[in-house]
Amino acid sequence: MKPQEIENRIYEIRHQNVMLDFDLAEMYQIETRVLKQAVRRNLERFPKDFMFELTEMEIVTMVSQNVIPSKQ
Repeated sequence: MKPQEIENRIYEIRHQNVMLDFDLAEMYQIETRVLKQAVRRNLERFPKDFMFELTEMEIVTMVSQNVIPSKQ
């Protein structure tokens, strides 16, 4: 993946630059569920603020901006 493609997948949410799980999974060429599973199995390796879940309103906003295709 080219640097510009990566930059285009970084979003500001809650005043933090973040990447969405499905974008990271694509970058590493694995399924999203595999990425999430690996993180959950190794939580001690990540800082506490490594990840968070979007609120319903954040999801709605990102869907309306076509950042994510659906609420799923």
